[in-house]
Amino acid sequence: MTELVAVDIGGTHARFALATIGDDGAITLGEPATLHTKDHGSFQLAWQAFRDMNGGTLPDAVAMSVAGPVGNEVIKFTNNPWILRPAKIQEMLGPTRQTIINDFAAVAHAVACAQEDDFLHLNGPEGPLPTTGTLSVLGPGTGLGVAHLWKDGKGGYHVQATEGGHIDYAPLDLIEDAILARLRRRHNRVSVERVVSGPAIVDIYATLAAMEQKAIAEKTDVEIWTAAASGEDSMAVAAVDRFCLALGAAAGDYALAHGAGGVVIAGGLGYRIRETIQSSGFAERFRAKGRFSGLMATLPVKLITHPQPGLFGAAAAFAREHLS
Repeated sequence: MTELVAVDIGGTHARFALATIGDDGAITLGEPATLHTKDHGSFQLAWQAFRDMNGGTLPDAVAMSVAGPVGNEVIKFTNNPWILRPAKIQEMLGPTRQTIINDFAAVAHAVACAQEDDFLHLNGPEGPLPTTGTLSVLGPGTGLGVAHLWKDGKGGYHVQATEGGHIDYAPLDLIEDAILARLRRRHNRVSVERVVSGPAIVDIYATLAAMEQKAIAEKTDVEIWTAAASGEDSMAVAAVDRFCLALGAAAGDYALAHGAGGVVIAGGLGYRIRETIQSSGFAERFRAKGRFSGLMATLPVKLITHPQPGLFGAAAAFAREHLS
């Protein structure tokens, strides 16, 4: 049995958990601790805080998923100010073995290793995900994470991290033209994650209000998502419906680009709005790919419901790198 620390660092939160990998490869996660990145001046300080929570000692192995590109001497996070120097981890933190992967590569590892009952069907054909070929994996959070996964049908798989959330945004109707115009007043180039991410709901909400010529109080993204969930603000409800349309279009685009046989949506935001996704125009936008609409209708779209796919996937990646 191998013990390690699993870490999932996003734009807003850093999640830590003690993990064990059994001799049979089974991964068990302890109770995760969620730290706010804004509350700690560096990853090292957050690590020390977690170490203190666990009596001052931690295992000598670590698996990290990080929200940003990996492989450089210095890892800079896309949506938080921390930096990470992989070569300094043993010296600064203590672990002698490490695995560091992109956060959505970690989610793709989780998709590869999760059980069938860890997925909720969203649209497309019923039944399990394909066991061979490519799956697109994406999830809106502080940004938009994208990866893809290739399975060989014999239990083997390969994960490819991407920065697909930063491709150009393509509006599909007059309302989305208005959203794009609003965003262009602040950004020379508008990427998909400016519209398909948690914070993006602010601009969607403001655009709809402007079109309705309604004065609105300034709200944070959290306040808008909360107001939509409670149903107390019809403009917020409409903004979330519009968000689901954009998410469906993006998911279909990535599936086409990856040559995918299925799509998995990941992340806490996707889980919280799962019922809205199912009742919205997500499926129609996913399929609406012109000459390829028939192909798109054959692709299953699932939501991974594992409570900590980033931590679970980081541990799975560690096992493949160090224990296989």
